[in-house]
Amino acid sequence: MASSIGNEKSVNPVLRISQLDALELNKALEQLVWSQFTSCFHGFKPGVLAHIEPEVKAFLWLLLWRFTIYSKNATVGQAILNIQYKNNLSQTEKYQPLSKHQKLWYLIFTVGGRWLEERCYDLFSNRQLQSISKIKHYINFGAGLLKLCGLVNFLIFLQKGTFATLTERILGIRSVFCKPQSVRQVGFEYMNRELLWHGFAEFLIYLLPLINVQKLKLKICSWCFPIADISNSDKTLATHYKVCSLCGEWPTMPHTIGCSHVFCYYCIKSNYLFDMYFTCPKCGSEKSLPRSMSLTQKHILSCFGS
Repeated sequence: MASSIGNEKSVNPVLRISQLDALELNKALEQLVWSQFTSCFHGFKPGVLAHIEPEVKAFLWLLLWRFTIYSKNATVGQAILNIQYKNNLSQTEKYQPLSKHQKLWYLIFTVGGRWLEERCYDLFSNRQLQSISKIKHYINFGAGLLKLCGLVNFLIFLQKGTFATLTERILGIRSVFCKPQSVRQVGFEYMNRELLWHGFAEFLIYLLPLINVQKLKLKICSWCFPIADISNSDKTLATHYKVCSLCGEWPTMPHTIGCSHVFCYYCIKSNYLFDMYFTCPKCGSEKSLPRSMSLTQKHILSCFGS
C-alpha cells in the first residue's frame, strides 16, 4: 500500500543546503542519544562501557535505522525537513521507495562501516595479531581511499546537487521532498525593524559614555532654580553655609570652590574626581581646587549652628 501511494507522488528535487542540514541534524541526534544513554551509567564504575562502546553504539544506530530508514525511507533529519529517500535506480520518474536490499546495504555501509572503523584499532593492537600487519596496512589504505572518494563525491554534489554522501551514490538513493514545495513570500518587515532597533541600541551604547550626565543634571538644576545676586551680609552667608549645595545636609568638613557656597569634603571630592571641570550647581561658578573655609566663614557657620 505504501508503494501504491508513493507511485502517485512526483519527484521534487531537494536543495543542497537542505540535504546538508539533514546530515547535521542526524549527527546532532546521534550525539544526543549517546549522551542520554551514557548518563544512565553515571552511577556505575568509570569505564564500564569502554570495552563494548563500539558494539553499544552499533546497537543504538541499528535501532535508529529500524525506525527511520527501514520504516519511513528517511532519517530523522530528513523527516524534520520533509525529505525522504527515493530509489533512483527505478526507470520511472514517479516516486519509488527504497527496496529491502538498498535498506540492508545502507545499514551495512553506515552502521557496520562505523563499527569496523572504531573496532579496527582494538582488533589489530592485539599482541597475538602482530603477524598480520599487511592486512592492517591494506585496511588503512582502503580507509584513506574511501575518504578520498568521499571528498570527490562531495565536490560532485556541490556541482550537481545530488547524492550528498558516497553511500547514497553507491546505492542509488536520492533525496526528494515528500510534498511539492510552494513558493514562499518572505516578508522583511520584522527583519528591518530588528535591524533598526539594533542599530539604534548600538548608537546609544556608543553615545552615552560621551555624555557627562552628572554635569548635565547640575546644569538643569541651576537653570530651574536660579540664585539671585549674592549679598555680602553675614545673614546671607549663613544661609549659604548652613547646607551642602550638593547633598543638602549639614556640611561635613566644609570646603568651598571659590564661590559663596559650601560643600561637604566628600561630595566635592567625588564630583571633582568624576568631572575635572565641575562648576557650582547653584551659581555656576567654575571650580577651583577645593579648599577649607576661612576663619570668618567658619565663625559664621558656628554662630548659625549655635
